[in-house]
Amino acid sequence: MTEGNIDKRLGDKNNRLSEAVRLAKLWKEQSKGRKATINDIAKIAGVSKKTISRIINDSPSVSETTRSAVKEIMNDLGYIPNPQARGLNFSHAFLIGLIYDNPNPQYVVTSQEGMLDVLKPTEYELLVHPCDRAAPDFIEKIRDFIQRQRLYGVVLTPSVSEDEALAAMLQDIECRHIRIASVELGKPEHMLVTHDAVGAQQAARHLIELGHKTIGYLSGRPSFRSSQERQRGLEAGLAAVNLSLDPHYIVEGDYKFESGLSAVEKFFDLPVPPTAVFCANDQMAAGFLQGLRLSGRQAPDDISVVGYDDFRVAQNVWPRLTTIHTPTLEFARIAAYRLLEKPIPENLQDYKAPWLVVRDSTGAPRI
Repeated sequence: MTEGNIDKRLGDKNNRLSEAVRLAKLWKEQSKGRKATINDIAKIAGVSKKTISRIINDSPSVSETTRSAVKEIMNDLGYIPNPQARGLNFSHAFLIGLIYDNPNPQYVVTSQEGMLDVLKPTEYELLVHPCDRAAPDFIEKIRDFIQRQRLYGVVLTPSVSEDEALAAMLQDIECRHIRIASVELGKPEHMLVTHDAVGAQQAARHLIELGHKTIGYLSGRPSFRSSQERQRGLEAGLAAVNLSLDPHYIVEGDYKFESGLSAVEKFFDLPVPPTAVFCANDQMAAGFLQGLRLSGRQAPDDISVVGYDDFRVAQNVWPRLTTIHTPTLEFARIAAYRLLEKPIPENLQDYKAPWLVVRDSTGAPRI
């Protein structure tokens, strides 16, 4: 029976829903506990499997009365579409990829939590995929991952998101993607910008207001755009009051705890140590605080310390870390909504640039 025929047979929407319930009840009585298949749903509703697929995939080409009746039957019979089976009818599976090369595990976990919040009520699943951006076959491996899994789309986190060759490859294979990065690097529809320089400028302003004039910078990897932008923001904040970042007061880290630990003596070995240090992420700041304790020093008495990210570690260390809060969880949620082309909730539409969170690791310099 065609869709048009069932419309005629069932009449208006209310009658049609009643008939759908009656037919589903009759099928359950006769099926002896067997789970309904898409063929059963189509037979009960009197429509084709193709119409059922269109309804499952929210196609606008199906009338509202047919859609309501079919959904009523599916709900009554407890029919749950198989995401992988659905994907066979299309060019993709119902899988989203989160791709990262980030030495900060908390960033990855927080991003994963944010995306899962959005994906849970949908039919989509999340695949988390680490990679090595420095590997010669880096792009080839990601292409293989996307095509092998037939991903619906991917979210790229820093520093993977900064790779222009990767972005070009995604365009070439027509893979949906959202790039989370410290600055806008591509088309706005593919970008979520975290404005890292703005956050770092707030860190500089905070230290200056406390009276610090000799400020050090513990950087991330020089190849990471986020590290560059955080240094740029620090320099802009200092320049606003006619101060500058002396190259001797820059220590290279790698965003890991250990590089913060080893940076303490590098700063204190300087002829005139800085009175404050801005660390490019919380992991290094936590390592720096530990290094201070091991050397018989402490923050903020001997030196003030500011981090960046405001992950859980910022409140788990002692003293509690003054840091720049970046809304990583919210950015991950927005990325998922945009990737699925779903409306972004009001509470996420006006997401903010990073902001300063003052805790116990900063204070006025000792005279």
